[in-house]
Amino acid sequence: MNPGRIIGLDIGGERIGVAISDEMGILASPLGMIRRTSSVDRELDTYIRQYQPVGIVAGLPIGLSGREGPQAKEVREYTDALAERAGMSLEYWDERLTTSIAERSLIGSGVRRKERRDKVDAIAASVILQGYLDHARWRKNAPNR
Repeated sequence: MNPGRIIGLDIGGERIGVAISDEMGILASPLGMIRRTSSVDRELDTYIRQYQPVGIVAGLPIGLSGREGPQAKEVREYTDALAERAGMSLEYWDERLTTSIAERSLIGSGVRRKERRDKVDAIAASVILQGYLDHARWRKNAPNR
């Protein structure tokens, strides 16, 4: 992916978590959660206009067995169309256990159950994006094998 901000997405059946990286591609930060209603594309476009990312990293729901199921197909269809519409590159990142990591992080921070529901998707998106950024940085700096 080219240098610049990257938007991270955790796409669920009812909600989409959104995160953004810094311009250097070092740190992912949660932005918010979008409900999957008729205005979801407009709300995502607002984030894209505001932050002007150069690419998208979408969490891909892979089962613990390593297989992709029907939800992964839905995520691929949705994000492929989004990337084409936005004219951006797209990468997928394994999202296994990211919601659990996000939930534990919020519990550890003392966030009440009612408030966690609205934050967990954005935190999960930042976990997905941070995993991608860390791997990309490692790959760039790893000696040739």
